[in-house]
Amino acid sequence: MALPNRGGNRGGFRGRFPVRKEAEHRINHHIRVPQVRLVGDNVTIGVYPTQEAQKIAQDQGLDLVEISPQADPPVCKVIDYNKFLYDKKKKEKEMKAKAKTTEMKEIRFTPNTDDHDFDFKSKHAENFLKDGNKVKAYVQFKGRAIQFKDRGELLLLKFAERLADCGSLESMPKLEGKRMLAIFTPKTGKKPKEPKPQPQ
Repeated sequence: MALPNRGGNRGGFRGRFPVRKEAEHRINHHIRVPQVRLVGDNVTIGVYPTQEAQKIAQDQGLDLVEISPQADPPVCKVIDYNKFLYDKKKKEKEMKAKAKTTEMKEIRFTPNTDDHDFDFKSKHAENFLKDGNKVKAYVQFKGRAIQFKDRGELLLLKFAERLADCGSLESMPKLEGKRMLAIFTPKTGKKPKEPKPQPQ
C-alpha cells in the first residue's frame, strides 16, 4: 500500500533533485524580495529595487549577500561571498584552536640546582612547550634558603632565556610563599608546515 504524501512540494524539494542544505545567507538571484537596503564599500547606501542592487554587485565583480533578512526591507551587502566565508571559517578555526585544552606542566628547581640538572629539566620543558602545553617552573626554598631568593630569580630568568625559541615568559618571576615561580606559554607557529604544492 502506497504511503500518503504528507509533505507535498515543501521546503527545498525540487522534483527529482535532492533537498539541498539551506545556505547560510541568500545571495544574488536567490534574493527574491522586491527591494533591499544596500550597504557596503563603494556603494551608495539606500533602498534599491533588488534587480538594480544585484546589477551593482555584478558590475563590481562581487556578490549581493542578504545579511539581515528580518529587516524591512532586508539589508544586503556587496561583498566577495567566497572570501567572506573563507575569513569566517578561518576565524572559527582559530577560535577552536585557542579553545584547545592545554595542560600545565611543572618543573621544580632548588636554589642549588646544578648545570646538569638544569639542562635535563630544560629539555623536558622544551618538549612540553612544543607539544602545546604551558610550563610552570618554580624554585622551592626550604628553611633559611629563602634568603637566596635572588638566586632563584636569576635561575628562572636563565631558564626563560633557554626556552626563548619555543616559549614566552608570561610575567617576571614572583615569590609566592616559599616558592619563586614563572609561567611559560608555548610560542605558536613553531611546528614545521607541510609545503604547499606549487601551481603548474
